[in-house]
Amino acid sequence: MKTIAFIPARGGSKSIPLKNIKLFNGQPLIYWTLKELQHTDNVDQVIVSTDSKAIKSTVLKFDFSKVDIHDRSAANAQDGSTTESVMLEFIEQSELQDRDVFMLVQVTAPLTTRQHFSEGLNQFQADTADSLLSVVPSKRFFWSAEGAPINYDYNERPRRQDFPGMLMENGAFYISTIAAISKSKNRLSGKIIMYMMPEYTAYEIDEPADWHILEQLHKHHNL
Repeated sequence: MKTIAFIPARGGSKSIPLKNIKLFNGQPLIYWTLKELQHTDNVDQVIVSTDSKAIKSTVLKFDFSKVDIHDRSAANAQDGSTTESVMLEFIEQSELQDRDVFMLVQVTAPLTTRQHFSEGLNQFQADTADSLLSVVPSKRFFWSAEGAPINYDYNERPRRQDFPGMLMENGAFYISTIAAISKSKNRLSGKIIMYMMPEYTAYEIDEPADWHILEQLHKHHNL
């Protein structure tokens, strides 16, 4: 059994052009995630799936021993292509075993460290789950579009320290087995468990404004 970290890195980002290799605190954004995965002991191989020659060239220059490139097809490099379709393309082209562990990792969550990856993988194995996703605690009060409170009673507004809140996906990583993904065609299926990450890792890079926030958080936490 081996563990593969899989990073989708399409070249055609609309909100931030070529964001995967745009400089982030002095290095291409993707470098920070690859560095942490390179030094995660329970990750055997890291796959960067891309359609971009510029991303491929940048990644190969890092010369990380665990990192390999998957040249994704043009059909799976469109604006409407799903992450699941890219995952399945790679799995179908690879000689992987059903019990191999597959960890989908998002470059847009650069606050994720080797400790987070390692702990998530250890929890996945220890709990004999089918899938795991990373989450953060959120103590926000949520409302529906119809004007109804979702997670609290406004007549008895709780203090923050007494409010359990909710758990929110932070998009950092998802773990499953090759067998589960091949069967469900999804990153999550079966018995799903959660790995709790610090609240500050709730931030993801989606828009240009997010870039500056994440750079400061990245520096603040000495990553």
